[in-house]
Amino acid sequence: MAVSTTSTGSADSGDGITGGYTGDSVALRVVIGSFIAISWYNAVELNILIFATFQKYRGLYFWSLVVASWGVVFYGIGFLFKFFQVIDNGVGNVVFITLGWWCMVTGQSVVLYSRLHLILLNEKLLRRILWMIIVDAVILHIPTTVLTFGSNAHTDTAAFVRGYNVMEKIQMTGFCMQEFIISGIYLWETAKFLRTDDQAKSRKTLYALFYINMTIILMDLSLLGLEYANLYILEIVIKGMVYSVKLKLEFAILGKLVQYVRTPSGHVIVGRGSDVPEFLRPFETAAADIPEASVTTPAGPAAPRKRRSTENLNGLSASTYEHIEKQKDGDASVSAQYQSAIQTTDMRRSEDEIEMVMKRYSVGPNTSKNEIRR
Repeated sequence: MAVSTTSTGSADSGDGITGGYTGDSVALRVVIGSFIAISWYNAVELNILIFATFQKYRGLYFWSLVVASWGVVFYGIGFLFKFFQVIDNGVGNVVFITLGWWCMVTGQSVVLYSRLHLILLNEKLLRRILWMIIVDAVILHIPTTVLTFGSNAHTDTAAFVRGYNVMEKIQMTGFCMQEFIISGIYLWETAKFLRTDDQAKSRKTLYALFYINMTIILMDLSLLGLEYANLYILEIVIKGMVYSVKLKLEFAILGKLVQYVRTPSGHVIVGRGSDVPEFLRPFETAAADIPEASVTTPAGPAAPRKRRSTENLNGLSASTYEHIEKQKDGDASVSAQYQSAIQTTDMRRSEDEIEMVMKRYSVGPNTSKNEIRR
């Protein structure tokens, strides 16, 4: 997280945490200040956009964006104070750096995770991703934090510094792998939808999602390269800017996913209903929590009549969702619950809507349209 520099202004890979910048390079000082200023600008702008567009300040998506963006701010403050010795208090500076680092890195992964359920209906995989984020936070954040404070304590810091220089590379690799996995799932699911979705507007959203996640992976690779090249100062000051840019890109595209999961008649296929895994509901991460300003209902038939209790809020009955999941797993059987539901429901779906549901969620060819229409 932090670096020291020798009197010549170059990073010393053997002492990668204590002290500030003591070199006389004006250009490097300008670079440090400029990248920190850019990261602050992006974070402040993102907060303005968040609070201007969200009508309800709640949900995992909202709070993860806020926490991660403010993490960028605190991260920059800590390193500005540290590099330029604005406050001659090593532990105080590390408090700002550590707080910002925790919020910025793990917060950014939570932002990606909070919208993943809109295109991924595999509850087991979603749960595993959540546990991956939690476990990585514990095994990567905590040891690095201990070594960081130990290296800035008023004791013999040599052992802590040696440990930190090793742990820094481990945690960078671990968090990059975590983001590679989450972004990779977005890429995989997006590629599957692109093969079946022939609507120009939704394909535009999918392509944007695909390219943004590719950009995120490339940004992480650049940071990882700087870390292993021992270009500590550049890696540190660029990291805050990179995370601020990633957050802005994610905010721009993830909010549009709710438009994609809407059917032609305006129903949300994935929403706050039985199809959202129960362990997600306490965080209110459903598509309904996305600000209305970023949600536009596609033009289509008039709103359907009031649904019976067998229908969930997204317009797709629990039994229909169960049947679709069974089809995805290769089980062509139709449960008794599904058979009962299709006989008691009074909702009728348009031909276009049926086709979209069948294509998007890979419903098997043995499923008749009448079963989904009911």
